[in-house]
Amino acid sequence: MRFGIAELYFHELAAGVGYLRRRWVDFVDWEKEYKQKLVSVEAAAAFIKSNDRICSATVASIPTDLLIAIGKRWTELENVTIISQIALYPFDFFKKEYKGHIKYHVMFMGALERKYYPEGNMDITSYNFSRSDWLVKNRMKANVFVSEVSPPDENGNMSLGPLGGMFGKIASEYADTVILQVNKKTPYVYGAETSFINIRDVDYICESDRDLAVLPQPPVAEEETKIASHIIPYIEDGSTIQIGLGGVANAVGFFLEDHKDLGVHTEMLTDSLVHLAEKGVINGSKKSIHKGEMIIAFGLGSRKLYDFMHKNERVKSYPVYYVNDPYVIGKNKKFVSINSCLACDLTGQVGSESIGFHQFSCTGGQLDFVRGASLAEDGKSFLCMNSTARKKDGTVVSKITASLPPGTVVTTPRTDVHYVVTEYGVADLRERSIAERVKALVNIAHPDFRDELARQAREYGIIFA
Repeated sequence: MRFGIAELYFHELAAGVGYLRRRWVDFVDWEKEYKQKLVSVEAAAAFIKSNDRICSATVASIPTDLLIAIGKRWTELENVTIISQIALYPFDFFKKEYKGHIKYHVMFMGALERKYYPEGNMDITSYNFSRSDWLVKNRMKANVFVSEVSPPDENGNMSLGPLGGMFGKIASEYADTVILQVNKKTPYVYGAETSFINIRDVDYICESDRDLAVLPQPPVAEEETKIASHIIPYIEDGSTIQIGLGGVANAVGFFLEDHKDLGVHTEMLTDSLVHLAEKGVINGSKKSIHKGEMIIAFGLGSRKLYDFMHKNERVKSYPVYYVNDPYVIGKNKKFVSINSCLACDLTGQVGSESIGFHQFSCTGGQLDFVRGASLAEDGKSFLCMNSTARKKDGTVVSKITASLPPGTVVTTPRTDVHYVVTEYGVADLRERSIAERVKALVNIAHPDFRDELARQAREYGIIFA
């Protein structure tokens, strides 16, 4: 069919009116649906029943008031499991008296989980974050999903917020019941479709405008500054970086201020990365994939960090099983991964999640990024730690040892380790012989322990010269 100018004008006008009418109907529908599904926090908690397995969004996206309300019903409930990680609120159901009623299952330990774990009402799964999709489908098997979210946009989509890129959307798709807590203070974070939930896919909604939990940044210690200074020469302009949380990460952020055209592909957005982005150091212009974008699975830190994430076109949230996929990471040229560890033996085995038999954290994304960096063209991975630790009795011990202490979990096998860094330097272990590894690691140990480590290496037959 052919139209004259006038006919074409009226045809397009009619089409436009029809489009606007459909959008208006959609708007009215989702707004009506929102009101129909809106209940109080207490009423939302009342939908939980015995034997439910509840997957909760994590850290700053935990629906705190909803979980508190569920916890208050503990005497009515039996065999309920709440699955989450790095809680920043001391929920009562962490305590031993809740056994048999409400149990907490943690996927990555934070300070509160470490404190309450000995009470015996907490279970732990330590796994590679890149396998989160498999975990949700085959092990978690939650029939209820809960999360804090932003208010809906004009299409009824609610952002899963700063932690939306973990495994929230996929968990919601496998759950029978979805309960969301809308918080006006939750940032609306752009990203993949998995970073949002539409009102149509929700069963119940409650509202609570609580301040988001923040993670205070520790002051940078002298040793951490030295560690960071050893890493900086290895980072070229145009590199894509991933850094973890803590003093070394903060120090690296300050040391990189004079670099240019850095990119970000990281499990966690940190305040140090926000600092570099605001300085113009991070622009993503040289990235191999997702050019110009800061690719993250989640953000954790200060209120300033959450404000930076809010409707920022540069920040894109993707599922952690995508962000942490070593083969995706490996597509980034000049990729640099920087993470912390707790111990290393003289052959290069690295422990990052336990102190002896004492569980301190979990595997998380460390091994994903170590392996991803090894797949990247000109990729590098750094595992950092202070050379010594002080025990409760005041004794100073070396974190580099002939063998890992009994019970220590090997997080990163020696066959994957590239650089190990202490305040005394960098040991390049990638594809090195055992003798070369011993020498390199002794050289970055604290000077007070070097002779003894070399002696032990010979005595135990690790080396013979």
